[in-house]
Amino acid sequence: MNILIIGSGGREHAFAWKISQSPKVNKLFIAPGNAGTAEFGTNIEIGVTDFTAIRKVVLENDIELVVVGPEVPLVEGIHDFFLADSQLRTIPVIGPTRDGARLEGSKDFAKQFMMRHGIPTAAYFSVARDNLEQGIAFLQSLKAPYVLKADGLAAGKGVLIIEELPEAEQAVREMLGGMFGQASETVVIEQFLSGIECSVFALTDGHDYKILPVAKDYKRIGEGDTGLNTGGMGAISPVPFADEVFMNKVEQRIIIPTVKGLQQDNIDYKGFIFFGLISVDSEPFVIEYNVRMGDPETEAVILRLKSDLVDLFEGVAQRNLTDRILEIDSACAATVMMVAGGYPGNYAKGDVISNLDNVSGSILFHSGTQFSGDKVVTNGGRVIAVSSLGTSIEQALENSYRNAATIQFRNKYFRTDLGIDLLK
Repeated sequence: MNILIIGSGGREHAFAWKISQSPKVNKLFIAPGNAGTAEFGTNIEIGVTDFTAIRKVVLENDIELVVVGPEVPLVEGIHDFFLADSQLRTIPVIGPTRDGARLEGSKDFAKQFMMRHGIPTAAYFSVARDNLEQGIAFLQSLKAPYVLKADGLAAGKGVLIIEELPEAEQAVREMLGGMFGQASETVVIEQFLSGIECSVFALTDGHDYKILPVAKDYKRIGEGDTGLNTGGMGAISPVPFADEVFMNKVEQRIIIPTVKGLQQDNIDYKGFIFFGLISVDSEPFVIEYNVRMGDPETEAVILRLKSDLVDLFEGVAQRNLTDRILEIDSACAATVMMVAGGYPGNYAKGDVISNLDNVSGSILFHSGTQFSGDKVVTNGGRVIAVSSLGTSIEQALENSYRNAATIQFRNKYFRTDLGIDLLK
């Protein structure tokens, strides 16, 4: 079959790498893709929310399956766009409709969903301009630190954790005043939960589900989890504390109630569900939902997936996922994200990347790259995800770090302390 992947980052490169291995694939297209995805298919330079252009590509290239990587086109309704078009409606889209995408597109919706279906999460209060005083009163009832979340999508930057109450009160007012644009017209104030986080992924056809390998990502730019939040500086899979006992709690208390809750709410959900979890004294709580695979977790998780990903996607499309085989490699995977100097602040683009051909024992998933003539150059803050397998987390990390040191571009940076928290 002919398949279209929508997106341009490391997650989409990882999808392209895995999908291209399937005997079910004839032609693979990536829109817009990057310098890495070009190895596995045809890049098409269109925007991820240009639905009219995507429609043209789908029809001209006889696309039979669409895999949506990032959240924005899902929240903006790409699946609904297909269902409303007589020529597109029979083409399966891996990713929820706009209704389902609200799990990520609205923190307030997600919290209401969890409360309605008895899914463990932190206590919260949603505040807007018309109930500001009630919101401040709830904030004052909490213990520090204080968690403030923009309700809508804010490119991963809409969460503030503040130590002092007066600063938190001021931040609520500033968020409502437009700190994150429309995304913070409503602010979710949350109880702070102390523990260790992990990312759990499920693929669902709306009735059944398969649980993919668990991963842990590292959001902060600096060593020791310090500094600004980023899109993710690396990931490790599996996660030692997410053992059989913990994962049984996750499945029974979180995954099953989520899938059943979607059915009860008449939301026909076909695609990935990302459960951002925190373990508090070995008890799992949901911090957030995402409605797609994580990045850079995908670049680690995909290495451990032995099954044919296209076969699993067919199971989603045909609603017989329960009959498909999910096989996981017992090896460990580690992804080290190489970023441009200055990221997540101001950074340069267009710097030549060298020594890519000297890498061995790792797979490079391009995140922010493009071609300039015959050279690969930087084209984003997060540049390349160096991903490796090993018999242990230590060995997988050693492989990735060795190759991250080999690759060169101006002002390159990567964290060297990934996994230390898991190896204590």
